Amino acid sequence: MRTPRAELDPRYSSEGAVPPDWAETEALLAASELFWISTVRPDGRPHVTPLPAVWQDGALHFCTGPRERKARNLADNPHVALTTGTNIWNKGYDLVVEGVAARVTDDARLRELAAAWEAKYGSFWHFEVGNGCFHHGPGDAFVFSVAPDTVFGFGKGEPFSQTRWRFE
Repeated sequence: MRTPRAELDPRYSSEGAVPPDWAETEALLAASELFWISTVRPDGRPHVTPLPAVWQDGALHFCTGPRERKARNLADNPHVALTTGTNIWNKGYDLVVEGVAARVTDDARLRELAAAWEAKYGSFWHFEVGNGCFHHGPGDAFVFSVAPDTVFGFGKGEPFSQTRWRFE
């Protein structure tokens, strides 16, 4: 696990604001139920869609069908941003995780992730595992891991804060 270096941006932070401890930020990532993933289409246009994700072993994990737009985008450009937080201006904390999506194909690792999905989201998200994929309902799902390169945090309310964690 890489340890990030936090930098508070005083231009966008209230006086006296301090960057949150990384452990607090990881707890927010682990508890967040909904993320918005941003990928890039082959013609350069953005594609954004909501999805559930699991934070485990220092990375966010998500799944998608092999023919879905985000999977097709990732085949051409694996760079992503995953965003979570609240839609309230002066309350809560928003996070943006930037990194490269890498496909997870090891069945033992996929079984660990399948158990984490079901523990977090309930039995609807029960996945069978085989041939490097999750199997759910009518089709297969590719699983991707995003180890952060950079994470941005936005504290809303007093104090407002903007923090960047860089992973080196």
